[in-house]
Amino acid sequence: MKTKDMVFAALFAALLGVLGMIPPIPLGFIPVPITAQTLGVMLAGCFLGKKTGTLSIILFIVLVALGLPLLSGGRGGLSVFVAPTAGYLLSWPIATFCIGLATEKLWTKIKTWKLFVVNVVFGVLLVSLIGAPVMALITHTSIWAGLVGAVSFVPGDCIKALLAAIIAVQLKSVSPIEEKLE
Repeated sequence: MKTKDMVFAALFAALLGVLGMIPPIPLGFIPVPITAQTLGVMLAGCFLGKKTGTLSIILFIVLVALGLPLLSGGRGGLSVFVAPTAGYLLSWPIATFCIGLATEKLWTKIKTWKLFVVNVVFGVLLVSLIGAPVMALITHTSIWAGLVGAVSFVPGDCIKALLAAIIAVQLKSVSPIEEKLE
């Protein structure tokens, strides 16, 4: 791995921490708040690609596990891995890898709408399909109830997916993916 890739991974881990400083929006009917951090997850995949993007998210999760209060609401430490948000948090590296893989395959013919679809499928739906059942198991509710509750995240996550697609396409010329394909 090149030094530039390591720097990008560290910068995106820091970006995820900064997005965690934006206060969460709690919902009364589900124990998982709305946060801005999924925007960073999608951006890591579409801007950095599968390898560097996933590394940045893993680095972030390790920092959280070490106790840094980087998650939205100032949370950190090992307790977050047994909280209702654990499934969502653990889905981030998988989502980033899938977004990065799809983005790299589409890179030469990349369009904002294509990247938006990739972000919705892997950054919205995949994260919810992993996070909601884990939340349901932790809170001792039905998986169906968890999935129905997760629907409340879809409108905001779709806006984040669009923002990530627009930003990634606008910054395409400076993306590390561009260098790897040359």
